[in-house]
Formats: sequence, structure tokens, C-alpha cells
Amino acid sequence: MSNKVINYFKANGWWYEDIAEEYSLALIELDIDLDSEFAEFYLHVEDGPTFSRKYGEIYQICWFVTNSSYDICLQRTHNALGLPMEYIPLDSFEGGGGFFYNRNTREVLYLELGKKIEDFLVGKLMPQWKDFNDFLEWFFL
Repeated sequence: MSNKVINYFKANGWWYEDIAEEYSLALIELDIDLDSEFAEFYLHVEDGPTFSRKYGEIYQICWFVTNSSYDICLQRTHNALGLPMEYIPLDSFEGGGGFFYNRNTREVLYLELGKKIEDFLVGKLMPQWKDFNDFLEWFFL
């Protein structure tokens, strides 16, 4: 992650140097590369089970995997929306839209019910953020 976002998290008291073993295991369970920006964020940043901003709310994924039935949410989302398995939801998709992280390409996608999902599934809509750091900068800063 960029120093810009790390400094933001540190200034807000959300950055933790120590990594909880159960959080590492949660990411491994999701088949997330522990050397990715995604893993760095979720292993070091926490402000409760979610992060709320003007653009919505995203999960603290490791908290949800460890303390809820995130695996059921993951299955339900893939079945209901028809998304490829490499996309994992970053939020509850309430309000008809949500953010998704691609485990393979590390891009982030925002989808809404209806035309946007259809456009994505036929290749007309591409992920809006080329990597997780870009998404973090947009979401938090």
C-alpha cells in the first residue's frame, strides 16, 4: 500500500503492526495472496467490523470470515449475481450495489443490480480500480 493510505490509517489509530494469526488464516481460506495490498490492508487495519465512508461501507473481511458466516455470503452472492468465483464481496450489496475484489487480477469492481451486472458479465463494464491501493485511496481519501 502507498504511504499515503498507511499514514491515513495510522493517523486515525486504525493501523496495527501485530498480525493476528486468525486473520492470516482467514485470508488463506479465501485464497488471498498474503503479499498483496489486499492482505496488507486487512491484516493491519481495523476500525471494527466495517469501515464507513461517504461512498458506503466495506467489511473488515478478516473479522467477517472469523466471526460470521462469510462463506455463506460468498456463495449466495456468486449464485445470485452469477459472478465469477474470483470476485469476493467487500460489502453486503445493500441498496442494490456493491464492491468486489478480484483475487486473481487484484482489481476492484463496483456493480449495481440490473444493467451494470449484465454489462459486466458480457465484458462491457471493466473494474473501476486497477488495484486495491487505488480503491483504498478513492474510498478513504
